[in-house]
Parts: sequence; structure tokens; C-alpha cells
Amino acid sequence: MNPVLVAQFWTIAVLLALTPGADWAYIMGAGVRAKSAAPSILGMLTAYAVVIVAVALGVGTLVTQYPVVLTVLTLGGAAYLIWLGVSALVKRAEPVGPHGEPITGSAAAQFLRGAGVSGINPKGLLLLLALLPQFTSPTGMPAAAQMLVLGALHLADIAVIYTLVALLARRLLRTRPRALALVGRLSGAMMVLIGVSLLVERFLQH
Repeated sequence: MNPVLVAQFWTIAVLLALTPGADWAYIMGAGVRAKSAAPSILGMLTAYAVVIVAVALGVGTLVTQYPVVLTVLTLGGAAYLIWLGVSALVKRAEPVGPHGEPITGSAAAQFLRGAGVSGINPKGLLLLLALLPQFTSPTGMPAAAQMLVLGALHLADIAVIYTLVALLARRLLRTRPRALALVGRLSGAMMVLIGVSLLVERFLQH
């Protein structure tokens, strides 16, 4: 692989991971409300891994050739984000354990919610569709293998950055009930706005 292309991709991937969006909104909420944000982060990583493998295997071409696939993905992703956001907005503050640690649902439920946020996010799919092929070299490893390597690098970036975001949110907010409630509302509002913007963007393109 071309080390220059790898370095360029890594730089862009880090900047993208550092950009707040639906993932950040969800992981901040998981960081302050869950006993551990690990199941949520693992769910998000799993969903992105599936997308990366799909792009490397050429499924991305199918999305490009058949726009209806992307439309269905966008509508489903937007609806899911709006549902999560509204749920966060109407939910009361969750009880807190004896050590100031919020109590929440099962690890499996957190994993599935995290996978849903990332896996049905058309923005994430489009970014990977656009980025991965661009940074492959015509020589050396097969293009699919190069995309898998670049995708693994992106997953490592996400794992580190999202873990830091969750830990920072927990450290700053878990002992501040009002701040915790405010962040929950802001995260919910952000997911609703992102979901609505996806719908508006999709309808304007038609």
C-alpha cells in the first residue's frame, strides 16, 4: 500500500471521527447513562465493520446503480434517529446508583442501539463509499484488501475517539443531575435534527 495515501486517509478519518454528529449525540448519552459505554461502542464498530466489508466487496456499486436502495436506507436511518431523539427528549432522568453511576438497560440492548445508529446512517455509508476507493493504490495489494485495511484503521480511530468522548462525558456529567438531563435533551434534539435534515435533503433531491 502507498504510505502517503494511508497517511492522507488516516488524517481525514480522524477529522471525520472528531466531527460531532449522530454518533457523538448517541455515545455521549450512553457515556453518562449506562454502566459502561463499551456495548454501545462495540455495536457502532460492528455496524461500521459490516459497511466497510460491504464496500470492499463491491456492494457500494449496487447502491450507486440503484438510487432506490439509498433512498430506503436514508428513510430508515432518519426515522430511527428521530425515534431515538424523541425517546431521549420525553424520557425522565434515569435513577442513579449508590456510586453516582446511572442505571440503564441491558448490554445487548445498548449494543443493538449503537449498531442501529451507525449501521443505518446513510451519511456514514456515503463517506465510506466516497473515501475508501479514493485512497487505494493501483499497484500492490488488491483494491478490496486495501479498503479493508483502511477500514480497519478507521475503526481504530472511532474506537479511541468515541471511548474518550464517552469517558469525558461521564466524568464531567454523571455527578451533575441537571447537566446530565440537559445533555440528554440536547443529544435527543441533535438526533431529531439530523434525522429531519436527512429527510429534507433526500426529498429535495427528488
